[in-house]
Amino acid sequence: MATLRMLLFSWWFFFRILTESGFFILTSVIQPVLFATMAFELFRLGRGEHTLLYAGLGAAMMGIWSSTLFGSGGQIQYARFRGTLELQVLAPPSYLLVLVPAMLATSALGLYSLVATLGWGWLLFGMPLHLAHPWLFLPAVVCAVIGLGLLGIVMASTFVLWRHANAFSNLLEYPVWLLAGLIVPLSFLPDWARWIAYPLSPYWAAKGVRAAALGGNPLPPMAICLGLGLVYLGIGALTVSNFERLAREKASLALA
Repeated sequence: MATLRMLLFSWWFFFRILTESGFFILTSVIQPVLFATMAFELFRLGRGEHTLLYAGLGAAMMGIWSSTLFGSGGQIQYARFRGTLELQVLAPPSYLLVLVPAMLATSALGLYSLVATLGWGWLLFGMPLHLAHPWLFLPAVVCAVIGLGLLGIVMASTFVLWRHANAFSNLLEYPVWLLAGLIVPLSFLPDWARWIAYPLSPYWAAKGVRAAALGGNPLPPMAICLGLGLVYLGIGALTVSNFERLAREKASLALA
């Protein structure tokens, strides 16, 4: 119970900090709305009944991924700038228990993207908001947040040793947007791209959310997304301990 209480408090603490950051508000709210506007203009001429909603959900998931990606690198850098990274690593709880709520907070902040994008599409473009499985839509979104947040742990643990984690995270934004089928359907890409997409939780997260909204069975992709999240958590536990040890040996933990 003490560990659970610490995780919940830490999640709320990191979430409140992120909501006060202009950069993360830009990433999770304004940027997805801009992408959604371009997507709506391109997709609203399509003949499909749910074309606009398909594009809107893709833009929302783009915002959730961007928030998670920049948060995974940003948390390490911000802690370094404030001089608190050493305290977090040396605290009695494992550093993994510090990263878990922090990464879940960054992915949860992406929910602003979902609300802003769907609201924007409904108000200005007449996007229908009729959900095929309304009772499964929220659980699908929660699974997406958890799956992406736990993926952020793996990335954040590798960023401990790197001076410019944010610069490296920029390289991962657009490729994952493409491989997860957020910009175009994965079927439009070469066959080899699917093998790269399958181990990525953003692909299954987007598939589950779209199935809950547009039709289909969202349960299998939701289960795969959570299963990958558990795999990421196991990998993160190993990488956190390994990179923490290397940082101690090289005295590189506080490098800014």
